[in-house]
Amino acid sequence: MCSQQQQMQSSGSIPVSEVFWTLVDKADKKFSKIRDLPFYQRSRHDTYFYKVFKVYTQLWKFQQENRQKLVETGLRRWEIGEIASRIGQLYFGQYMRTSDANYLLESYIFYEAILTREYFKEGLFQDVNIANKKLRFLARFIMVCLVLDRREMVQQLVNQLKVLVDECKRTFQESDFKEWKLVVQEIVRFLKADTAFMNIRPLRYSLVLDPHPDTLPHVAAAITKRHLRLRDAVLSSYHQNEVKYSELTIDTFRMLQSLEWEPSGSFYQSSSSKLSQNGTTGTSRISYIQDIADPTLPANPRKAVLYRPSLTHFIAVLATICEELPPDGILLVYLSASGSYGASQNESGCINFGPRGDRGSNCIYPSDFLPFTRRPLLLVIDNDNSKAFKVIAEAEKGESVAMLLSPSCSPAVSDCSHNSNGSLFTMFLTAPLQAFCLLLGRSGTDIDLDTFNKAEMLLSSSLNNWGLALATSDTLNPVWGQVLGDPFIRRLLLRFIFFQAVLTLYAPVDNENKFLPTCVPSLPNPVLPQSFSYQSVILNLAIMFGATKHFIFSEDVLPENIQTDMNQLTL
Repeated sequence: MCSQQQQMQSSGSIPVSEVFWTLVDKADKKFSKIRDLPFYQRSRHDTYFYKVFKVYTQLWKFQQENRQKLVETGLRRWEIGEIASRIGQLYFGQYMRTSDANYLLESYIFYEAILTREYFKEGLFQDVNIANKKLRFLARFIMVCLVLDRREMVQQLVNQLKVLVDECKRTFQESDFKEWKLVVQEIVRFLKADTAFMNIRPLRYSLVLDPHPDTLPHVAAAITKRHLRLRDAVLSSYHQNEVKYSELTIDTFRMLQSLEWEPSGSFYQSSSSKLSQNGTTGTSRISYIQDIADPTLPANPRKAVLYRPSLTHFIAVLATICEELPPDGILLVYLSASGSYGASQNESGCINFGPRGDRGSNCIYPSDFLPFTRRPLLLVIDNDNSKAFKVIAEAEKGESVAMLLSPSCSPAVSDCSHNSNGSLFTMFLTAPLQAFCLLLGRSGTDIDLDTFNKAEMLLSSSLNNWGLALATSDTLNPVWGQVLGDPFIRRLLLRFIFFQAVLTLYAPVDNENKFLPTCVPSLPNPVLPQSFSYQSVILNLAIMFGATKHFIFSEDVLPENIQTDMNQLTL
């Protein structure tokens, strides 16, 4: 179509500007259709995405080849920026549908080009529409940078957003910018929770820091002959006044990150230099691709992030994903919510996923999951009534469900309140050592980096030993045996064990059951050497951070027994 139009234009039949605006109109119509498509369904919308992308590729190439003529006929720079912004949106939307990091990278490249070339600078304070376009661009670029871990660029963009909102309020006094002030407040609050301390190491699975999938110990064939892989995940949360940016809450953000591969360990190896370089200098596209593209890594599990969904929408998403789940796949469902109700006539309780007092229409009951137990399912439920979902294990329709259930109560620690930092349970599953420090009342400002790195090495080594003990246990339940070879699920499970062990020994909760998480089916108590036992590891960590008084240990677990092991941890 585009080539035909170019031929007509070159022959003098149609002016360049008319061809251009015809392409713009065609692209806008297709964009408006794909923008409202859901961020789930395995491949149903891939074909349409490529059709829309093809039109925008033609449009972008046409304006590049005819830039001077188009400018002479009235094309403005902000209109070029609007096209580039749409392409960035297309790429980010496709990343959210597929979890393919290459789409996220391409989105960053287009947004960064808009920033460095200042497409929205001309007429910014003469036209409120251009000002709003610039604000929307900054807000979207911040989201891309958050997910891509470009922390310094995030801070740069947030500062620009603050300044622009203030200037717009002074310049366009007749316009209301209250919504943009709320956006600024949201991202500032989000960054207070998503601190540099929380990102000392990547939340993603890193081959530099985490075991290579090929080296994971195998579960004996006598336990299970089936080996499942995490193929899809549904991530959703609903809390009053929760920390969020746009429709990404701090809890779903952390879970999303933890269920992806860290490309080549690039974040951990040279993150700071790349962040500052990428922040302002417009590094070449080739260097970006080298930074994130890693063809040796498997595909990321697909993730559907649902922000405060209605119950019917939530069920529809589960049904669609279960229908499309590959034969060797397992679906992870993560729910984080603060509201719940006790037992009713036919139910053991439920999670409230809506406004308070609206029981029924917005409640998720254990029975709501039963139709989906015909496929392998892992439930991670972060709610004070999570144990109500244990009854699912007695009523499955074909597959035994695996469940990681949060405690009914969280320890009263000021730095771990959900309204300021997100869920402690989710934090332990995604950033366990940082969560351990916050539980002790420590943050990045009062922790020595060398001490933290040694503690990280000890915890990583211990988790690997615990994983080996599980894999070789002859009493391991097949439900866990069939997923222990998946690196993401294995890591979640081992971090769950760490969380359970920490709270079991944590003095302020005195081993009360309501403060302890639950695993269904239960895990065996593996026989571990004394130096690798749960108590020894936690005592070791507590000594490193000067916090032994926070825990109650058995009399035979003494500091002097493990001091030698601490000294052997060198960087």
